[in-house]
Amino acid sequence: MKMLPYLPEEIHRMRTAEANQRVSARISSKVYDALTLAADLTGSTLNQFIVQSAYAKAQEVIEKERFIKMTARSAAVFFDALEQPPPPNKKLRSAVRSYKKMRNAPQN
Repeated sequence: MKMLPYLPEEIHRMRTAEANQRVSARISSKVYDALTLAADLTGSTLNQFIVQSAYAKAQEVIEKERFIKMTARSAAVFFDALEQPPPPNKKLRSAVRSYKKMRNAPQN
């Protein structure tokens, strides 16, 4: 799962001082006609329709990436592994030793 560097609320706060950002895109006549018709049908301006639609899609993508969706079986296996992890193997023990060694090294 990809991690967002900021939560959406933090992005909103960072952008508050930068109101009215501009976005532009080149689109075909076919796409323009479809967007214009859809905007007219919803009683919106073309700009309002594009912004509302893009924002709704952005929220959908963000929401999808925020949560891990699992089947009941995969969730059971996952939580079982968390509750009863296997004993550390040789590679993990070596990684822990390396980490501790690095962490205890003098800082320059």
